[in-house]
Amino acid sequence: MTAKPDIDHLRQWIGRTQEASDIITVQLVKGLRATLFLDIGNPVEGDVAPLTTHWCLAQPVAPMSEIGMDGHPARGGFLPPVPLPRRMWAGGQIEFIDPLRVGDTVTRSSRISDVTMKTGSTGALCFVSVEHAITTPRGIAIRERHDIVYRDMPAAADQAPAASPAPAPAGKIRETHMADPVLLFRYSALTFNGHRIHYDRDYVTKVEFYPGLIVHGPLQASLLIEFAARQRGGKAPAKFVYRGVNPLFDGAEFSVNGNEKDGGLEVWTANAAGAPTMKGTATW
Repeated sequence: MTAKPDIDHLRQWIGRTQEASDIITVQLVKGLRATLFLDIGNPVEGDVAPLTTHWCLAQPVAPMSEIGMDGHPARGGFLPPVPLPRRMWAGGQIEFIDPLRVGDTVTRSSRISDVTMKTGSTGALCFVSVEHAITTPRGIAIRERHDIVYRDMPAAADQAPAASPAPAPAGKIRETHMADPVLLFRYSALTFNGHRIHYDRDYVTKVEFYPGLIVHGPLQASLLIEFAARQRGGKAPAKFVYRGVNPLFDGAEFSVNGNEKDGGLEVWTANAAGAPTMKGTATW
């Protein structure tokens, strides 16, 4: 098992900042629309981009010599060097202020806001929270908090079959899609994400001991946000809060669900058995 993280050392990263910029291109918007099951259309400069286009922009680029075993860049640098090997997108909160548009130069200003340790059923968990401000020449477009969770790697001998999460009733509003390797590959390519859990079946099943390829957390969140906006005639939520609750694996149909609640919308993705994998709340 991995040595317990030194939380006092890791918390020294709180307050660190980073800035990066990128341009929203026509090709990026077409690719993201296709991947999110949206109408591809013929986008031109000035057209509104998908709501989570910023997750595809200015992604870190490391030389191959600096890539870790899991496909991510080696630990350290802006994010703290958490020694726990499993890294997942845990959830977060997004405030949509001004639409991103084709042709925009977009700047992401990031700050590590917290590093905490917890103990879960699988052992030590380290949570890193990062605050982002997404701006264009028009001003602030998005404010976001992104939560990352790091977990230990289980030993092969510890791999008892996990209990299946309980299914939930289907949403009153619902759509279904297929979680297949092509969908996962497309989203990994759009976000320059080399994490092997999304495309390397031998790695994800034999090293991390998952039963299949894992559907990206931000892909699920993107589908939920676009789904919520469609229920309001395409209007972006003022705020979207979400968290991952169970992994979603490839090889089967999954659903995007929603129920109206208190003027907002509760949304969730669910696997083929109906068990929720990500939950969110959209408010306008």
